[in-house]
Amino acid sequence: MSTRTVLGIDAAWTEREPSGVALISDDGSGWRLVEVVASYDGFFLASDGEPIVRHRGSLLDAKKIVTAVEGKTGSMPDLVAIDMPLSRVPIVARRFSDNLISSLYGARGGGTHTPGSTRPGRISDDLRAGFDEAGYRLALTELRGRDLIEVYPHPALIELAAADQRLPYKHSKIAKYWRQDLPAVRRQRLLEVWSGIVTLLDGRIQGTKVALPLPAVDARGYEMKAFEDSLDAVICAWVGVCALDGRAKGYGDGESAIWVPTAIDRC
Repeated sequence: MSTRTVLGIDAAWTEREPSGVALISDDGSGWRLVEVVASYDGFFLASDGEPIVRHRGSLLDAKKIVTAVEGKTGSMPDLVAIDMPLSRVPIVARRFSDNLISSLYGARGGGTHTPGSTRPGRISDDLRAGFDEAGYRLALTELRGRDLIEVYPHPALIELAAADQRLPYKHSKIAKYWRQDLPAVRRQRLLEVWSGIVTLLDGRIQGTKVALPLPAVDARGYEMKAFEDSLDAVICAWVGVCALDGRAKGYGDGESAIWVPTAIDRC
């Protein structure tokens, strides 16, 4: 069996914020995590380079990252899965795909954010166009080979964990999740949720636990955010695996689609 490769990207909606990147592959012995980092710069960093202490935002060169994947694995990615509103036409308001996902998962807390012409705006347009030029056309309701797909971690995690509600795993919202708890207790609760997600992913992508050690309970905010971005990138890659194996569905129309796993026991 030839090696299959999936690239997962937790793409920031602004140039200022970093974007997590996860690379996974399967040589016939199961999916394994090749690399996960909290920014594009981290992915391009040479193996002997100084590690990045605090990841910064930047724009992505699609051809450059596809070439980097080939250098790391020996093959171009079979699929690129991105957490970013993407469309074959400029995004100016909520899309049919947003409304469809919200109708399916909104009652469980998994509705989508509302995209627009400024956020993510041109970042989304350029990202989609860049991957199109690199040979990865945005896939809507079916894959054709060397595809780009849009994914959304919240409904994916609901399916992964067989949860009744969206998992409380966003660092910026811990005061909202656990209003009655002291800050240190909120942090500990968040780490417990992260640990559970990592364990679930590790059962499907070998090496996830090793690559994503939990931050210390007193870690700085940017360290917590870096872990969260990396975790989201692995989730994106996992949804890509489900899509590649025919275990995910693209919910949308002729302009955009959001892919969500549908057969969790087999992907």
